[in-house]
Amino acid sequence: MSFDDRIVATNELIWSIPLIALCLLAGLYFSLRTGFLQVRHLPDMLNQLRSGKESKDGTSSFQSLMMSLAGRVGMGNIGGVATAIAFGGPGAVFWMWTSAFLGAATSFIESTLGQIYKEKDPDTGEYRGGPAYYFEKAYKHKARGLSLVYAIVFAVVTIFAMSFFLPGVQANGMASAIDNVWGIPTWVTAIGLVIVLAFIVIGGVKRIAHFAVVAVPTMALLYILIALVVFFVNFSQIPAVFGLILGSAFGAQPVFGAILGLAVKWGVQRGIYSNEAGQGTGPHAAAAAEVSHPAKQGFAQSFAVYVDTLFVCSATAFIILSTGMFNTFAGETWPSEVIHEGSGGLSTEVEPGPGFVQQALDSVIPGAGPTFIAVALTFFAFTTIVAYYYMAETNLTYLTRKMENRLAARAIRRVLQALVLVSVAYGAVTTAGAAWGLGDIGVGSMAWLNIVGILFLQVPALKALKDYREQKRRGVDPQFDPRQLGIENATFWENRADEQLQVGSGEEPYEKELERD
Repeated sequence: MSFDDRIVATNELIWSIPLIALCLLAGLYFSLRTGFLQVRHLPDMLNQLRSGKESKDGTSSFQSLMMSLAGRVGMGNIGGVATAIAFGGPGAVFWMWTSAFLGAATSFIESTLGQIYKEKDPDTGEYRGGPAYYFEKAYKHKARGLSLVYAIVFAVVTIFAMSFFLPGVQANGMASAIDNVWGIPTWVTAIGLVIVLAFIVIGGVKRIAHFAVVAVPTMALLYILIALVVFFVNFSQIPAVFGLILGSAFGAQPVFGAILGLAVKWGVQRGIYSNEAGQGTGPHAAAAAEVSHPAKQGFAQSFAVYVDTLFVCSATAFIILSTGMFNTFAGETWPSEVIHEGSGGLSTEVEPGPGFVQQALDSVIPGAGPTFIAVALTFFAFTTIVAYYYMAETNLTYLTRKMENRLAARAIRRVLQALVLVSVAYGAVTTAGAAWGLGDIGVGSMAWLNIVGILFLQVPALKALKDYREQKRRGVDPQFDPRQLGIENATFWENRADEQLQVGSGEEPYEKELERD
């Protein structure tokens, strides 16, 4: 069995029916437990993004959201949507929407947990957190050995996923798109990417946040504006597009009836790949935010799922489907038998991915399609790689944070930075098939561990949500003290609550006394 065959076999094992069902049912369960907060608390989501402030230790809610979107909005929003349609039919788009709507509740749970159990980096003072942190701390007082092992396993899996499995997809898509449009060899793109990336990642989380807060909104808005141009040009196609999506999503159209199961699989798989709800990536960015109550950042991260899938992915889907520039293949592979050809006359020789979108946009704005998609994909992919590195570094920090030799810990971090740069360079010059397979393995492995974990650890997040609602009903700005809710091991918030009490009583906080001395 070749290496590529092993990748395919592993991917099919991980992304089997149980994981698809787990993603959907967990999202439905959390939606019911939270009273469908993704609808009920939409005003809170928007308000938090507008009012959140940064501090010397933490980013603002908006910056944290942009860091999260930097990891979400990438190759999956362009190439991922195209491959979902190519192998699952247009109905896969409906299941991407479904996974996003339900996943917003899952994202709230995991991101709120990330905030509750965050801590300060011993080297930089910046906030760090994520699944590894909350897996260890949530039940540390009851099952320390088991929770610690589970946390370490997740951290190790995430380091490999973020530094080896996932960056290659982004780098490959960027380099290929640039090569197709301008004829720049992939190895040249690889060198340039490594140089710019090194400058960003060595600067730390604050530099990542400031870079993302500029790049992410700009690239996303430009892409959505172009989609709106297509929307108005093909306005008459709107009923047909929605009819195609809904009809094939439930097998109402005979040509797609045979691949109904694939529509669900590819829609959920590419949906999770894109919006990352339940994967365990969102809590890393969520933990970096400066907020007065963990639920506030949970709301902000839930909104990120909407932005990624309901806005950006939907834009890609409309561009492809309204122009008819797609083909659907049998067997989940390319090249293979074509079971449906779109009305746009797209050649079956075009590989599923960015090429679908480039040809679709080119049919509306002749000459501009391939160039614009290459530029957009460059921004999307680059910010995603930066976010991947941040999450890999956060989990490495978790594993090394108690090392007495801080010099050795920093040296290990440099090794991780070098590894990411090498893997990005390799991904830029390798083939696309293996890169996507490795990426799916990384996403699926993290999703299995994180979703199962938060199903057991959900109670602190639900308590935080209830506490937030009660304080809002009293008309006060919610503040968080975990001890009042019976939440243990949330040391950062315990210290913060004590400082708030000291400030309210006129006493000087203990940390300030130490700084003065």
